Amino acid sequence: MKKLSYLLFIICSLAACKRDTLDLVPQTQLSSATFFKNAAEYNQALTGAYANLRGVAFIGIYMDEMRSDNTFFTIYSADRGTSTSAEAMAEFIDNNISSQEPNNPGNRYGNDYSGISEVNTILTRLPKSTLAQADKDQISGEALFLRAFYYFDLVQHYGGVPLQLTEVTDVTGAFLPRSSAADVYKQIISDLNAAIPVLPVAKTFPQSGRATQGAAKMLLAYAYMSEPTKEYDKAETALLDITKMNYILLPDYATVFDPANKNNQESIFEVQYKAGNDGQQSDFIWRFIPKTTNSEAILGLHGTNARGGLASGGWNVPTQELVDSYEKGDLRLPISIAVAEGTVANEVLTTTAVKSPVNYTPTAGLGYYYFIKKYLHPPYQVEYNTDDNWPVYRYSGALLLLAECLVDENKNTEALPYINQVRKRAGLPDLAAATKENVANEMRHELAFENHRWTDLVRNGTAVDVLNAKGVRLKAIDPWLLPITFNVTPDRLIYAIPFREIQINNKLTQNPGY
Repeated sequence: MKKLSYLLFIICSLAACKRDTLDLVPQTQLSSATFFKNAAEYNQALTGAYANLRGVAFIGIYMDEMRSDNTFFTIYSADRGTSTSAEAMAEFIDNNISSQEPNNPGNRYGNDYSGISEVNTILTRLPKSTLAQADKDQISGEALFLRAFYYFDLVQHYGGVPLQLTEVTDVTGAFLPRSSAADVYKQIISDLNAAIPVLPVAKTFPQSGRATQGAAKMLLAYAYMSEPTKEYDKAETALLDITKMNYILLPDYATVFDPANKNNQESIFEVQYKAGNDGQQSDFIWRFIPKTTNSEAILGLHGTNARGGLASGGWNVPTQELVDSYEKGDLRLPISIAVAEGTVANEVLTTTAVKSPVNYTPTAGLGYYYFIKKYLHPPYQVEYNTDDNWPVYRYSGALLLLAECLVDENKNTEALPYINQVRKRAGLPDLAAATKENVANEMRHELAFENHRWTDLVRNGTAVDVLNAKGVRLKAIDPWLLPITFNVTPDRLIYAIPFREIQINNKLTQNPGY
C-alpha cells in the first residue's frame, strides 16, 4: 500500500510539473472553456435554452390540462406501461416518488432547472464578453425572459424553490435551500423588468419565435396576478401596453393553430417545432386521438398508438362536462374538439367515422371518444412527426387576462369590451356585464387545451371545489376509480418536490401533504 501511495504521489507530482504543457481542453469537441467567443456562439447556447420550452409544453399536457376539469384520460387495462404516474397526477394521488420518474411528467422540475442552468451560464459570462452592446442587449433580454419563464413554471407547480442565479462552478453553488414563493416571484419580476427595455416589439409577421416585449409583458402580468400579494395595477399596465402593440385577433379561430400560419399576428409567444428527421418535430395529436387500430381514419396515416405508456393515444381526452359547457353557437367547439366513432374491442377503437361534437348523438351499437382537434392538421408523412407549434401566449388570452385583472380591481365595466371582443370572433353575443365567473368561463373555452386551465383555477381560488366536483362526476361513470382519488385539498395545489432532488440536496424540504 505504501509503495502504491508513493507511486501515485510521483505521478501527480510529474503531472503538476508539466501542467503548463498539458492542454486540458478536448480539441475535438466544444466545451464551455472554448465556447462563448462571439455573438453567434452565444445565440447557439440561447437556442439550446429555448429547447427546454418543449419539455414544458409536453409536461403541461399531463400536469396542467389533465389535472384540470377540461380533460382526463382513457384507461387501458391491458398495458399500463409507464403511464401510472401520469394517471396518478390526473387522479390527485401522485406522490414524491411518482413525480420523479424520468419518462413521466414529473421531470418538469429537472427540465426547468436545465433551462435555468443554460441561461445562467450565458448571463454570467456575457458582461465580460467583448460583444457589441446591441448583441449583449438582445442576448441578455431573451435569456432573462427565459429564466423568468422557467422560474414561473417552477413556482406555480412546486411553490418556493432554490434560486440559482449564476453559473454553477462548484458544489457549494449547486445545492441551495428553497427560497420563499414571494422571493421567487420577486426575482421573476426583476428579470422581466430588466428584459423588457432591451427586447423588441413585434412588428413583422410571421415572427421569429424569439422572445419579444409582448411575451415578457404577458409573463409579467401573470406574475403580478399570481404572486402571494397581488399587484393588479401593475398587471393592468403591462396588459394595456400589449393592446397598443401590433397584435390582432385573426378573423378565423382555426387559422390561429394552423402550422402554415405559425407565429402569426395573434401569437405573442409559442413553442417552436419542425416536422422532419432532425428531432424537432411535435407529436401531440398522436397522443390525443383514441387508441385505435386504424389511425388513418383520423390522421390520414397508418401508425400504432394502441399501447400503454405516454407514447400512445387516449391522453388529454375532453370531458363530457367541458363539451356540454360550450354555449350554443360557439364556433370554437367544432374547431377544438371532434368525436371518433367506431367499434371497440379490448378498449381499442376501430374508427369508422369522425364527427362534429355539435349536437352529437351516439350511434347505437358503436363506441365513441372525444379527442382534441385543435392540433389536427394532416396530411402526415411519418407517425409521431407533426409540424404544430404549441401556443403559450395569444392576444385573445391577453385580452381575457386584462378583463380578469380589471374585474379583480372592481372595474367590471372597463373589462366588458375586452371579453366581448373575444366572444364576437367565437360567434357569441355580447355580454351585458363582466363578472369573475364569466371571464373565467370565457378563458376556459378560448384557451382550451393550451395548458392554462389548471393554473387559471389555482390563480382564481376555485381549483379545490372545481376538481372535487370533477371527481364526483367521473366516479359515477368510471367504476375503476378508487375511493382515494380526487381528494383535492389545498396541499394539492402544488406538486411534490421530486424525491430524487431531496436525496441529492439535503437543504431541500418537501411540500406539505407529500
